[in-house]
Amino acid sequence: MKLLPIYSALLLLFLSVTASSQVVNVCKTCKFSTISEAIQNSDKGTQIIIEAGTYHETQILIDKPLSIIGKGRPTVDGQFKGEIFKVSADSVIIKGIQIKNVGTSYTQDHAAIRIAKSEHFLIEDVHIESPFFGIYLEKVKNGTVRNNLITGNATKEFNSGNGIQLWQSENIEIYNNEISGVRDGIYLEFAHFCTISQNNSHDNIRYGLHFMFSNNDVYKNNIFRNNGAGVAVMFSKEIEMLDNTFIDNWGPAAYGLLLKEINDAEIIGNLFERNTVGINIEGSNRVNYRNNDFKNNGWAIKSRGACYANLFQKNNFLHNSFDLAYNGKLNDNVFNNNYWSDYTGYDLDKNGIGDIPYRPIKLFSYVVNKTPESIILMRSLFTDIINFSEKVSPAFTPDNLLDSQPIMTLISHDRN
Repeated sequence: MKLLPIYSALLLLFLSVTASSQVVNVCKTCKFSTISEAIQNSDKGTQIIIEAGTYHETQILIDKPLSIIGKGRPTVDGQFKGEIFKVSADSVIIKGIQIKNVGTSYTQDHAAIRIAKSEHFLIEDVHIESPFFGIYLEKVKNGTVRNNLITGNATKEFNSGNGIQLWQSENIEIYNNEISGVRDGIYLEFAHFCTISQNNSHDNIRYGLHFMFSNNDVYKNNIFRNNGAGVAVMFSKEIEMLDNTFIDNWGPAAYGLLLKEINDAEIIGNLFERNTVGINIEGSNRVNYRNNDFKNNGWAIKSRGACYANLFQKNNFLHNSFDLAYNGKLNDNVFNNNYWSDYTGYDLDKNGIGDIPYRPIKLFSYVVNKTPESIILMRSLFTDIINFSEKVSPAFTPDNLLDSQPIMTLISHDRN
C-alpha cells in the first residue's frame, strides 16, 4: 500500500515530462522559418525555440498553450504594420525575445503583445522597442509580467500608447519592468487585486503610473522619475502604496502623486523628492499617510478640498517651499507626530515632542494658491511678515489644522 503514492507521483512526473517534451525550432534553415508556421503546426504544450535572427512578422496568433522562447535574443520586427503577438489561450509563456516597430493607429490599440481573455500566462525578459502599446492585457486573470524592458520614442499624447496596460483584469503581477518613452508607463482600468512592484517607470509623456476604477491593488518599491505629471490614482478604494519613490516630476501642472476620489487607502514609506507637488489630493477620505519623506518639493501636500478623516503621522517634511496648501476653513484631518524642518518650537521636558503645536500652512501659501503670480514675492520680507501674522492669529486657515505633537528630530525611515 505504501508504494501507491510513489507510483502515482512517478506517473504524474512521467505524464508532465511527456506532455512538455515536444520542442520545435524556428530559424531560416529550420523546418519552420516563421513563428506563425511553427505555432500552427505545434501541439498544445510545445516549446517553440526561436533562434537568433530577425523575423518580419505581424498578427502572430497564439491560440493554444505554448512556450515561445528566444535563443540569443531574436528580433521580431513588425515594420510598423500592426499588432505583433496576440494571445487568446491559457498557459502561454513568451520569454527572451525582442519585439520592435509596432504599427501606430488612431482607431486600434496595436500592441507588441496583446493577451485577451486568458489565464496563467508569463511574459518575461522581453525587450520592446518603438511600441504603440507595449503589453496590453485585456480581461485576463492570474498572470505575470516581469523583467521586461519597454522603450518608446513618444513625443505627443495623442499618437502614443502605454507601456503596460491592464483592462478588466484581476490577480496580475507586474514586477521589475523598466518602462520609458511612452504615454503612461503603466495604466490600469478596472483592474483589481493586482501587485505592481519594483518597476522603474521614467521619462514618460504623461504618467509613470495611471489607474482608474481599480480596487484592492498594491503598489510597492517602484520608482517614478521625471514623468510628465508623475502618478495619477483615481476613483479607487482599498489601495496600498508602499515604499515607492516619486522624484523629479517637475512642471506647471506636475506632481509626484495625484489622489482623486480615493478612499480607505494606505500611503506608507514613500519618498517624494523634487516634485512640483509631492501629493495633490482631492476628494479622498480615510487615507493613512505614514512614514513618508517629503524633501525639496515645491509643495509637499496640496489638499484641494473634500478630504476627510485622513491621518498624517510620523512623516518627515524637509525643506519644501511649502509643506501644505489647504482649501477651505473646515478641517477633519489629523496631523500628529510629524517632523517639520521649519518648526522653531522648543522641548523643555526633553521628551522628543515639541511643547507648542506647529501650523503647517503659511499665509503666503494661501496667497499663492489664490494668485499664482505672487510667487515672485517668495523669500521677501513681505512674505515673512504675513506668515508670522497668520501663525500668531490664524484667519485664513482652519484653527484646528495643526500638528499638536511635532517630533523634534528627524524620523528614521529604512529605505533599503
